[in-house]
Amino acid sequence: MITETLIQQVADHLRVSQRLMILTGAGISSESGVPTFRDSLEGLWSRYDPAQLATPDAFRRDPTLVWSWYAFRRAAVRRAQPNPGHHALAEIQRRQPQAVLITQNVDDLHERAGSRAPIHLHGNIARSKCAAACRGEPTHIELPIEVSEAESAPPPCPYCGAPARPDVVWFGEMLPPAALTTAHAAAARADVCLVVGTSGVVVPAAHLPLEAKAAGAFVIEVNPVESAITPHADVWLSAPAGDILPRVVEAL
Repeated sequence: MITETLIQQVADHLRVSQRLMILTGAGISSESGVPTFRDSLEGLWSRYDPAQLATPDAFRRDPTLVWSWYAFRRAAVRRAQPNPGHHALAEIQRRQPQAVLITQNVDDLHERAGSRAPIHLHGNIARSKCAAACRGEPTHIELPIEVSEAESAPPPCPYCGAPARPDVVWFGEMLPPAALTTAHAAAARADVCLVVGTSGVVVPAAHLPLEAKAAGAFVIEVNPVESAITPHADVWLSAPAGDILPRVVEAL
């Protein structure tokens, strides 16, 4: 049971934190109606396995197929709106300017809610880049919405002609080194770690709360269901982010 006393305890820890780290996962986006990675394999996509669509080899074999799936996912993200959980995290950041927000999500709902410079460990589906990284990794390509959501062949890179691809991390690819380095540094120095809506099984992101805990951080988990993080959390708020985080902000 989540009592007002427990909510106040969480708010007190957030208020006095000097080095807050926030980690978010698919749960907070699913509250806005964004399909999770596997949930997006519905309808005409239900006959595909993610490994057939989210790998460099899949893109080389059939770039149109992979681009079309991501066009479908981009459209779903654009239709979604930040929920009260996103807005509450943005407010926590406004009150704690030193807070670092790290997300496993590839959508831009944190940005649209007002969060500043979230660290995207798995990339950002709203962006496109050159598949050949012709001007360095990543070589970002600006595309109009109607092009990025067109279920057709990927457009060519304007610099080298190689196909554009989503700026997301595929199976078999490394996470962006700068983002990962920043995330590990934030975990190592955190005094409070707020974990929201993540299963805690996708590495290396799943290791971050454990790293923070090992460094002495007070770990707060917000998740309606038990996760791999729950046994390590000092406080578990077993509720959706959109329901409980606004109450935490009110208690700040």
